[in-house]
Amino acid sequence: MLLTLTTTHRPATDLGHLLVKHPDRVQSFDLPAGTAHVLYPEADEARCTAALLVEVDPLKLGGGRGRRQATTPDAFTLGRYVNDRAYAASSLLSSALAKVFRSALRGESRDRPELAATAIPLVVRVPVLRCRGGAELAGRVFGPLGWAVTATPIPLDEAYPEWGDSRYVDLTLTGTLRVADALNHLYVLLPVLDDAKHYWVAPDEVDKLLRAGAGWLADHPERALITRRYLAHRRALAGEALARLAELRLADEPPADDSVDSEQPDPAPRASLAVRRREAVLAALRDSGAARVLDLGCGGGALLTALVADRRFTEIVGTDVSSQALTLAARRLRLDRLPERQRDRIRLWQSALTYRDDRLRGYDAAVLMEVVEHVDPPRLPALEDAVFGHARPATVVVTTPNVEYNVRYEGLGAGRFRHADHRFEWTRAEFAAWVRRVAAAHGYTAMVGGVGDEDPELGAPTQLAVLTRKEEA
Repeated sequence: MLLTLTTTHRPATDLGHLLVKHPDRVQSFDLPAGTAHVLYPEADEARCTAALLVEVDPLKLGGGRGRRQATTPDAFTLGRYVNDRAYAASSLLSSALAKVFRSALRGESRDRPELAATAIPLVVRVPVLRCRGGAELAGRVFGPLGWAVTATPIPLDEAYPEWGDSRYVDLTLTGTLRVADALNHLYVLLPVLDDAKHYWVAPDEVDKLLRAGAGWLADHPERALITRRYLAHRRALAGEALARLAELRLADEPPADDSVDSEQPDPAPRASLAVRRREAVLAALRDSGAARVLDLGCGGGALLTALVADRRFTEIVGTDVSSQALTLAARRLRLDRLPERQRDRIRLWQSALTYRDDRLRGYDAAVLMEVVEHVDPPRLPALEDAVFGHARPATVVVTTPNVEYNVRYEGLGAGRFRHADHRFEWTRAEFAAWVRRVAAAHGYTAMVGGVGDEDPELGAPTQLAVLTRKEEA
């Protein structure tokens, strides 16, 4: 079975540093069921392709005395030895990825740490992939992760087209992603599409799934299908994994903002409001020229992950009153696996936004993304004093729901909030008045706008303000 990974990032041969495999030689690795080879069919400044070729030994795959028998999709007696496992991508290829590209999966590169954290143009090709669910399912699982997906069904026999298509597809993925993200997507989703793991699925597979799915699986629209298939339809394990993913979503940002705020579906795929909100916040931070940034009320670390991926942010601090949220953020960021240079850019501190904290003073920018509406109105003056009066970052970016827009969501009428923990939700006029008052009281100028598709009567679903501190005499 074969997988190729191609980049046109210049110099393209830096792919060898990211994969920790030299382009000038073939390297081989022993696997429990055969041998994996890494080679480079092309490697120059403009274009570089790494190929992972896995040779399967049917006798090893079939298992011997005392070994747990491997599972195969074939039920007949010789299915342990006569099957498609040597030719079609499956969990065998996923296991080879994990062994051969261990450092790359963790996003580590001793020689190119900055590049390892950078999205680069990539093309992945898996010429033969057993795909239970067909080409359409391949698009459903890879598409939301930023890939352009081409899944071409392979005919049963080209000489007899009337026989129809086989259960295999020729898969090509094109996108601009970190190499680590690309490999983790493949590690999880190849066996999901195959839906026939070659080994016994033990409870520790839940941790493997959550590690590889950090930063994307909790928000994936097909997370339930992915979880069930990855865990070989073991109901108890899938239930545990889905519960832990739900915790990540709850800690990440207000849950209703991911579900209710997703906006009405269009014929063409579109980023959710949660993603568009993060992009708007990042754009405001870039425009401000900030390098040292506070994410106040960071939750499970969705914005922190995006900040870490942008090298212009040299110091990133996430704070939250919840220690559990900070633990989830650390897990999502994979702090224990980041290269030292990357890890040194990040701090996670437990802190309450309604109390002054000297550690937060002197930063270029602070973000309050979907935070203020969780504060009881009588406590808002304390938050204003702690953030704008005491910490006094040069720029503060604030987002909050527009309560007027709620009537556009099914099941949310006038007076209903988007999340059970919201203490209030402002109209556009109320938010603008609050921003003007805070800016005037603490020496800031302010700009107010919106995020998401704007309704001509009700405005955008999310409100955004950027407050900039005036130069002090």
